[in-house]
Amino acid sequence: MKKMLFSIVILLVACVPHQSSQQEIQAANTMKMRFHCDGDTTMVNQLLMKGQESGLTDANALVEFYARQLLGTPYVAHTLEADEELLTINIHELDCLTFIESLYALTRATINHRYSWRDYADNIENIRYRGGEMGDYSSRIHYISEWIIDNHLRGNLVEVTPDLPHADYMVKDIDYMSKNPSQYRQLKNDTAMVEKIKRYELLHHRFPYLKRSWLNDKAVKAALRSGDFVSLVTKMEGLDVSHNGIIVIDDKGDPYLLDASMSGGKVMLESKPLFKYLERSKTNIGIRVFRIMP
Repeated sequence: MKKMLFSIVILLVACVPHQSSQQEIQAANTMKMRFHCDGDTTMVNQLLMKGQESGLTDANALVEFYARQLLGTPYVAHTLEADEELLTINIHELDCLTFIESLYALTRATINHRYSWRDYADNIENIRYRGGEMGDYSSRIHYISEWIIDNHLRGNLVEVTPDLPHADYMVKDIDYMSKNPSQYRQLKNDTAMVEKIKRYELLHHRFPYLKRSWLNDKAVKAALRSGDFVSLVTKMEGLDVSHNGIIVIDDKGDPYLLDASMSGGKVMLESKPLFKYLERSKTNIGIRVFRIMP
């Protein structure tokens, strides 16, 4: 395989933790916010400036561009979890979902010619919460299936999985959280919150996916684009997907996964094509693919 060329922008931003991780400020929309460190706003502003200077206008191209700027960012889980639901901004530590949320927020701000961290924060709220408005823990969209339904209805994202060659469908109950509340900080001692979460879980939900056996098909590879959001469909009971990232197409036309990798400990480009990456998994059985709406 030919070496895949890419550039990494190293942003020299001091990341000094706030004196209190719960420190709040009032943003332009009066929303309560929580930052990982004092360098978050500076880093977001610098990223947006790089996006502006790139001259890119295509959403997929911008998603890939920003993903490459974030290569090497440490993988850290549970950065959104706190005693109170706050709009968390943390560009220095990412998990697989906050990674793609960040890519959406950066890309949407650039497309709209808005280059402030406040615009980024508005876009994070818009994609992370049901109806684009933060409330309590239950207002955060926890399942990808609801995430795409809600964000499609509001013009943020579109699922292209049904249009892929050989696309199939499955029906599944997506109710892992209410069935396993002890695994979630906000649920294990709060039965009322569990009941709230239940209201938004999807029973007998039918959704499209592409079986992993088709990922090396020429027609499928031709239909995928660099910068597509991709979710890995799981056969685990109660869950629809287990991991998220973006697709990067190499010079041979093979799709690769660029993700915030728990096993790799950072944002990275996986070393094997996507179809080979999925071969090693016993639980991931296919993919779903999403794009930013113009």
